[in-house]
Amino acid sequence: MKKSIAMAAAMLISFSAVCMNASAEDTQVYVTISDDAKKLVLAQEPISVTDIDNDGKLTINDALYTTHENKFEGGAAAGYKTIEKEFGPMIDKLWGIENGGSYGYYVNDKYSGGLLDEIKDGDVLEAFVYPDPKDYNYFYSFFDAKKGEDTEPNKEVTLTLSYYTFNPDYSLKTNLLEGAKLTVNGKETDAVTDAEGKATLTLTEPGKNVISAVSDNVNIVPPTYVINVNGEVETTTTTTTTTSAVSTTSTTAAASTTASAKSNVKATTTASKGNSPKTGDSGAAVAVFALGAAVAVSFALRRRNEE
Repeated sequence: MKKSIAMAAAMLISFSAVCMNASAEDTQVYVTISDDAKKLVLAQEPISVTDIDNDGKLTINDALYTTHENKFEGGAAAGYKTIEKEFGPMIDKLWGIENGGSYGYYVNDKYSGGLLDEIKDGDVLEAFVYPDPKDYNYFYSFFDAKKGEDTEPNKEVTLTLSYYTFNPDYSLKTNLLEGAKLTVNGKETDAVTDAEGKATLTLTEPGKNVISAVSDNVNIVPPTYVINVNGEVETTTTTTTTTSAVSTTSTTAAASTTASAKSNVKATTTASKGNSPKTGDSGAAVAVFALGAAVAVSFALRRRNEE
């Protein structure tokens, strides 16, 4: 009898552990991060959170660590760091930026008490770096919705923009934001919020559309609303010709436009031009030479070891 009870207890513990691990593996959080230039480096990116400290629960710290491990070049070791304080861990580096501890984070638009606060499947985590580490007049802003269902082109979207300030007792006060200009995938539009914080725009470009906002009146953390517009995403072909005194080379490359690369709205937009790194033929030749040299050295070492 005692043996049966012990076996049953062991099976129950094992079953509970398996369920807890399965639940942890299935937990997906949508992570947004903005840097010290108020640029959205991630916009509601789905992240499968891992219990990095094996404490049996999933926390904001777990989510941010996993996000950097999967999305930041060099992983969490290069982009994310915490330090222990009296009241628990605090962020010391976010998205590769160290500024002495001036960071913030909210879950589902609610102020979080610490990195060890638990998170659950479907939560939206937004973390940010203060542009000026000494100026805390940087206010968390948010739309009345986080995301929309997939839609056809010419979808009209109306959003209400608010931002938080603190009351004397440090509770949050919600304020409607007037005069903010909406952006789509980083490009400004003519849609401006009214006295009630509302603005309407029409989306026409297929793919992932990230709507955010900028304001000249209030220094705000960029909000996000994400919606996917159905339709084929265009591809473009770029031709580059390089001429030298010795030879002339013509190279044609097909560049695929990602879902979030370009968005248009019916209202006139202000185009912003960005420069991208250029790769010349000499760079390609050096890469091929280096690869060949590496293969030769590897082969020689292998022959030497075999002998």
